[in-house]
Amino acid sequence: MILLRSENQLLYKLSQINWVQVIFIWLVAIVGFLAMYSAGGGSLSPWAERQIPRFIFAFFLMLAVAVVDIRIWHRLAYPFYGVCVLMLVAVDIFGHIGMGAQRWLNLGVMKIQPSELMKIASILALARYFHGGSVENWKNIRYLLIPIAMVGLPFLLVAVQPDLGTGGMLMLGGVIMFFIAGVPMWMFLVSGGAALAALPVAWSVLHDYQKQRVLTFLNPESDPLGAGYHIIQSKIALGSGGILGKGLLQGTQSRLNFLPEKQTDFVFTLWTEETGLLGGVSLLLFFGGIIFSGLWMALRTRTPFAQMVIFGLVGNFSLYAFINVAMVMGLIPVVGIPLPLISYGGTAMLALMIGFGLVQSAYIHRDAKLPRS
Repeated sequence: MILLRSENQLLYKLSQINWVQVIFIWLVAIVGFLAMYSAGGGSLSPWAERQIPRFIFAFFLMLAVAVVDIRIWHRLAYPFYGVCVLMLVAVDIFGHIGMGAQRWLNLGVMKIQPSELMKIASILALARYFHGGSVENWKNIRYLLIPIAMVGLPFLLVAVQPDLGTGGMLMLGGVIMFFIAGVPMWMFLVSGGAALAALPVAWSVLHDYQKQRVLTFLNPESDPLGAGYHIIQSKIALGSGGILGKGLLQGTQSRLNFLPEKQTDFVFTLWTEETGLLGGVSLLLFFGGIIFSGLWMALRTRTPFAQMVIFGLVGNFSLYAFINVAMVMGLIPVVGIPLPLISYGGTAMLALMIGFGLVQSAYIHRDAKLPRS
């Protein structure tokens, strides 16, 4: 009898999932599979054969996270954040070095990138903290010292790896949470002014390659065979795709290896060269479906914690999609931000799908009452 009741509850929760968002997630993931197949030169190896099973595993993990009561995630928010901070400390001490940065923990059977998990943990922890207060509290800077530290600590730990792109995304994710919580606008203006005043100091501590990225953004043609090579080739590929594209596996910039990092940072360029403006816009519409369905879900939740979890995670997803596309189009400097659900990567895919699971959990349990602590 108990087993039957539990099975019925599970089926009921699965029926409450927002399947519209799930469909859009699958559509974007399928684009990613095709892009990985193309990046491999018409072969599942080496990218697609790894990306497909990773996504399938992560999808079922998303469903598992979704059916867990949101009250449990509320209780685990701080412990999860603490574990992720400890993993970031471990990375800085004895992490695995790859692509010039120390970002991974080698667990023997697999390598994980804790900064990807930190994106989820920080939003979850900030949602719990802000859930326990009120808009009136946030007018007093004293109540904001703890959440500021919760954002600043992982930012510093990630920035020293060095991974300024991911560190910046953690900071922007925190800004989204502060805005959703109702922090007064004057505090954002003061913080923005302080950040602008600190730019000369920030510039002085940047690594040479980071400074070069900014200078290249301002004038990529100044070094077409060096620092400006990536973005110039990306623009050529985007423009040569035309309206309908050159056809799958027919992109010259990617097939002839002019396009750098085509399976990760510049995968949108690969896709758009082969499918054209039509394919690029279609992918953006799929992203829009994920984002707007998430916002619709957030507006139907009844607790600040659930609402902030959804807004925060969907906002973080939106930032990643926007920044990657803007980056490959030359609208912002190249910062090494992957395209969600498309770019090749294990931990990034896992963290992203856990995030969607939390979004669905908040929606499924939208009427659950949560303690104010």
